[in-house]
Amino acid sequence: MGSISGSRRVLLTGACGFLGSHLSDRFLADGWEVLAVDNLLTGRQENLAHLRGDARFQFIHHDVTLPLALPGPVDLVLHFASPASPPAYRRHAIHTLTTNALGTLHTLEVARACGARYVLASTSEVYGDPDVHPQGEHYAGRVDPVGPRSMYAEGKRYAEALAMASHRAWGLDVRIARIFNTYGPRMRRDDGRVIPTFIVRALQGQAILVHGSGHQTRSFCYVGDLVEGITRLTTLDGLAGDVINLGHPQEHSILDLAGMIRRLTCTEVPIAHVPRPADDPHRRCPDISAAQARLDWSPRVPLQEGLRHTIEWYRAALSADGAAADASGLPQLVEAQGVELDAVPHGRQVDKGVAGA
Repeated sequence: MGSISGSRRVLLTGACGFLGSHLSDRFLADGWEVLAVDNLLTGRQENLAHLRGDARFQFIHHDVTLPLALPGPVDLVLHFASPASPPAYRRHAIHTLTTNALGTLHTLEVARACGARYVLASTSEVYGDPDVHPQGEHYAGRVDPVGPRSMYAEGKRYAEALAMASHRAWGLDVRIARIFNTYGPRMRRDDGRVIPTFIVRALQGQAILVHGSGHQTRSFCYVGDLVEGITRLTTLDGLAGDVINLGHPQEHSILDLAGMIRRLTCTEVPIAHVPRPADDPHRRCPDISAAQARLDWSPRVPLQEGLRHTIEWYRAALSADGAAADASGLPQLVEAQGVELDAVPHGRQVDKGVAGA
């Protein structure tokens, strides 16, 4: 199986987010030029601040729900823009839906105009609260189209349908990554997903809050492993029209995860149980046999090792916050969930080699 070659220029939406920033690093390290697009609704400019001055990196401040004009053609389009954590996509419900509908359409139009390969970041949420375990790509899912998570799950399901329709109607080389729970450095401290929430609470000396009994399970993939899988899905030839699960196939209960984080942070914080949300899936775990066969990919980082790296990053980030607060004479602030949509400029700005407008 070969790989893409040529000018090697990639358009990456959602580039200031957790996954987008790591993908920006990877593509630059592999010799690509990166056009990074973000409206900064939930992404953070500091995630890409270290790329300031890199001549192969351009930041475009733009909302992909509006048509996008580029400063030149691209070889790849990676559509990763969308709120992804439950607090973020509930807070920005309409924008989550339009990012996955209009944003997918606009980025597909860019790929069509450039003759570029297209990769859509989808999610394990398309499987809903599954009655098939583990979840394989041929499983259609069990999703409530009007439930409290529907803005994200149905947005991604529509994005998948639109991407595949473009593959069939326009002949685009489209690939879809169904991403399961991923964690690592650069996740927002107020992200709302379980690993950053548990780590931050433990490091701040607060009780770790477990929903229900904590016997519900998830699988957790370290970001470095996921980036490797996405890179293979993106750059290898012969995968047009493929839908691939990317995640770790080993399950852990939420209660076990809480105990592991408490041990790794060396804290004595209590574990408390709170009511479980009605829409919380009971089990979530990928069947990655397609990724193993098509991409020769499996995750390699054990959960404890990935958690250690992640805890070190959060410890340093929280320490820096404390030092900044002490220096300013102001109390430490809790990071905001993100700017309101009305405060986000919709006009397009391009800054070469600058990670922010």
